[in-house]
Amino acid sequence: MTLFSAPDEPWSHRARIVLAEKELLPGIEIIDVLPGRFPEDLYDLNPYHSVPTLVDRDLVLYDSRVIIEYLDERFPHPPLMPVDPVARAQVRLALYRIERDWYGLMTRIEREEDLKAQVKLRKDLRDTVHQAEQLFGLKPFFLSDEFSLMDATIAPVLWRLQSWEGGLVAPAVLRYAAAVFSRPSFRDSLSEVEAGMSPPPATRRQGHHG
Repeated sequence: MTLFSAPDEPWSHRARIVLAEKELLPGIEIIDVLPGRFPEDLYDLNPYHSVPTLVDRDLVLYDSRVIIEYLDERFPHPPLMPVDPVARAQVRLALYRIERDWYGLMTRIEREEDLKAQVKLRKDLRDTVHQAEQLFGLKPFFLSDEFSLMDATIAPVLWRLQSWEGGLVAPAVLRYAAAVFSRPSFRDSLSEVEAGMSPPPATRRQGHHG
């Protein structure tokens, strides 16, 4: 199994988090895809020339949502989606909203070349996340008692947000972030680029006491 992954973008990061949760790292081959250095193999495998792209024998997947759901079904322990069809549909709808609203802003931020416009977009993303603060405090993980695909999707956004000026300030979001960032699977999922992003104060304090 091989994952073509960008070392600095959230879509690839959430796939690596799921791989780590399934304890598939470091056994799986991770190929870093850098701007301007696109592997020739990927041109043949993926008609959209995008990352992440997962290759599992003869199967090639190149949508991050399809990838993480496939990994959860292919390697069912620990389960990262509820069994009940209604609950699964609710998770998928929540994932869609996060992808559309939070990941949509992340993509715009990455593509924005004007510094002032980028700063405004970052503020918009932080405000959007903080508006959901009440949801972060309802259960140990996001709307769940166990780590799920929701958390694997949210964590890359928060990891980047906390490294930007202003960071994360909402108490419930900070507590949630510290808990997720301290998971061994999350630490294992980080690329060198992501590992170089400054951890939030809550995580640093937890590390000193742990």
